[in-house]
Amino acid sequence: MIWAESRDGRFFLKGDGRVHIKNEHTGREAKVFLLLPDGSLNEDGFAKIDEVFGFTTEGRGEHISPRLIFMLDYFSDLTAPGKVINLVSGYRSPEYNSALRSRGGVVAKTSTHIDGVALDFNIEGVDGKGLWELIRSKDCCGAGYYGGATVHLDAGRPRFWEETTSKVRTGESDYNRRIYLSTDYDRYKRGDRVRLSFCSVSDFGFGVKNPAAVVHSHDTSTTVAAVRINEPDNVDCYAIGDRHASRFIYGIIPASLPNGRYKIKIEFCRRPLELMPLETLSNEIEVYDPAP
Repeated sequence: MIWAESRDGRFFLKGDGRVHIKNEHTGREAKVFLLLPDGSLNEDGFAKIDEVFGFTTEGRGEHISPRLIFMLDYFSDLTAPGKVINLVSGYRSPEYNSALRSRGGVVAKTSTHIDGVALDFNIEGVDGKGLWELIRSKDCCGAGYYGGATVHLDAGRPRFWEETTSKVRTGESDYNRRIYLSTDYDRYKRGDRVRLSFCSVSDFGFGVKNPAAVVHSHDTSTTVAAVRINEPDNVDCYAIGDRHASRFIYGIIPASLPNGRYKIKIEFCRRPLELMPLETLSNEIEVYDPAP
C-alpha cells in the first residue's frame, strides 16, 4: 500500500511544488512551479517540463504524468532541496525504444518511458544507490538501479529492481502480462472526472468491459461501485485499438462512494492473446472530502 506523506492536495507524495529539471543531452531546462495559487496544475509549467522530457504536447492532449513529477519533486526535496535534477532519459517514442533494444540496451519492450510515466535521473552529490533505496522504501512506484548515480523512477506498478534482476529480455511483459492502469492524481473528490491510462502494453486490439469496478484497496475481489467508461458512449466492450485509445479512458467517481482508499479494476474483453490477464488494477487512489 502507498504510504501517504501528504494529507492535503491531489497527491500522496509531493515536495515544495517547485522543480528545476535539465536534460543533460539537449540542454533544455524547466524551473517551474507545479501548481497555481488555486491548487490546479500549472499548465504552462508542465508544458515546459514536457519539452525537457521530449514529450511534444501538441495533439496529445496530455502531459508527462503529474503523479511522476510530484513524486520526483518529493524525492528530490528529501535528498537535495533546490538542486537541479539532471534528466538522463525521459520520454521515448515506441520507435526509439525499439532502436535502443536492437542495439543491446537494457531497455524493456514495454518500457514505461513510452507512456510518459518514467524518467532516469541523477542529482549532483546524491548517492544513486541511497536514492534508489529511499524510493524503494516508500513502495509507491517503479524504482530501478543499474549502478552509478542514475536512478529510474516511474509512476507504474510499485516494484523495484537492479540490473541483475530487471528481467528486461525474459519476455515477461509479452502478451500484455504486465499491463497496468494509471491515474493522473492520487486523491479525488466524489463526482470528479478521472482519466485512466494503460501503460506497459505489448499488444493492442483488445477491449475493456464497461463499466469498470471500484474496489477497496485491501479487498480487490469485492466491487464497491461501478464506473461507466467514456460516457455517453454506451458500449459493453470498449475497443483499445492503439496507444492513443489506451491513454484516454474516462469515468466519474461515484457520488455515493464513502471516503476511503480504493483501486479501479478493469476486466478485459475480446482478448486476442490467450496469456493476456483477465483484468488489471489501477494504482491506489483516495476519495476524500476537501477541506472547508
